[in-house]
Amino acid sequence: MDLEAQLLHEHSRANCDVIVNWIGASQKKFDQLFHLFLHGKALVTQRAAWPLSYAVRQHPRFIDKHFSSLLDNLSRPGIHNAIRRNTMRLLQDMPIPEQYHGQVMDISFNYIMDPKEKVAVKAFSLTVLGNMLQQYPEIGPEIKLIIEDQWEHQTAAFYSRAKKLLHQLEKKK
Repeated sequence: MDLEAQLLHEHSRANCDVIVNWIGASQKKFDQLFHLFLHGKALVTQRAAWPLSYAVRQHPRFIDKHFSSLLDNLSRPGIHNAIRRNTMRLLQDMPIPEQYHGQVMDISFNYIMDPKEKVAVKAFSLTVLGNMLQQYPEIGPEIKLIIEDQWEHQTAAFYSRAKKLLHQLEKKK
């Protein structure tokens, strides 16, 4: 498969599934996708983000050797919302290596507090932080404060995730 051509063919769930099925259990094919995700032209990187997140859901170990690069990519100025959204989506569904916990928490908090950030990125970031609460209960009060601060400016998706997280925080008391 010409992966770049397939990514540019169309932006659809069906095409995402074609790419994820092509990758299957192949680390080598995943690495090709990850390379395009980081180094492709703008449209290619955007389109690679969606199948990347789904491939990692199926095979979380695929991202292990790329984890540092994945997080560094989030620090690049001007990255497309699709890259932030799909990166945070995959982070919510996988165990995060311990050496990256601080960096992931910082990224998540920054996305939630950014008034210009899209709601899906904020919602996924809330879930990432909720997943980390077990190991870091001390972040609970900060999460609660940020949710309360953001509450009146958000959408239903944010409310849904925030309510679950607030409920989780209440159970810990």
